[in-house]
Amino acid sequence: MSMGTRRPRLLDGHPPELLVYDEDTHCPYLDSRVARLPMRLPTRPLTAAEFSERLHAGDRRQGLVLYRPRCPDCSACEAIRLDVETFEPNKTQRRLLRRGQERFRVEIGEPTLSADKVALYNKHKIGRELMGEGDPIDETGYGAFLVDSCTESFEIRYVLEEEDRLAGVAIVDRGSDALSAVYTFFDPELTKLSPGVFSILLQIELCKRWDLRWLYLGLYVAECPSMAYKSRYLPHERLLDGRWVVFDRLADGTIGAVGGAVDGAVDE
Repeated sequence: MSMGTRRPRLLDGHPPELLVYDEDTHCPYLDSRVARLPMRLPTRPLTAAEFSERLHAGDRRQGLVLYRPRCPDCSACEAIRLDVETFEPNKTQRRLLRRGQERFRVEIGEPTLSADKVALYNKHKIGRELMGEGDPIDETGYGAFLVDSCTESFEIRYVLEEEDRLAGVAIVDRGSDALSAVYTFFDPELTKLSPGVFSILLQIELCKRWDLRWLYLGLYVAECPSMAYKSRYLPHERLLDGRWVVFDRLADGTIGAVGGAVDGAVDE
């Protein structure tokens, strides 16, 4: 296991970035795997176009830093995105979108810190059995993770109409041609309403409304139940060996690759 570096190092780029963390660690998605997630801090806030370039290359954002898996012996993490021009919701997804529109009031604004959001975040983590390192989160941790950003970000608040209470929150980044779903949490007592599915479908609708081509869903990990659900949105694209590959349902009912994405390979 390599030791990596704790000393910040300046990387070339537009803008340049500081490599602030690069060490082997335990995998947050798969037990007994070694992960490496180099954390890069842009030296200034990214423009929408700069952020879209990084999404296209497979980057994800967490607070002020960007990262992309560089694991030594594993390639299970695959960046995944939807082309909103070709995505077709299935019957169940269309039903959940309609039901969510009936039950939730949607509010969009800047990401902010509040005690009720922190409490709901922790309730979601506990109720969905997703507790990990750093959980339960406090106000400082919530702010660093979901309020601080190095690009344009916003939050979507889902308010349960009949009770007028906060039911869920989605943190979303915006690029020049895309939205990127950063993190969504919701009251686990409302699981039957599928607020997570509703949130993704709503973000697709926002992409269409704002004339944005892509919705990035983060990382897909087939062996991790909390990440594997993303493959249900079809067709979708996954970043494999530097190339976006289209996946769809095949004639035998399974999901498989059906071709390369129209915008070609990723420049490394």
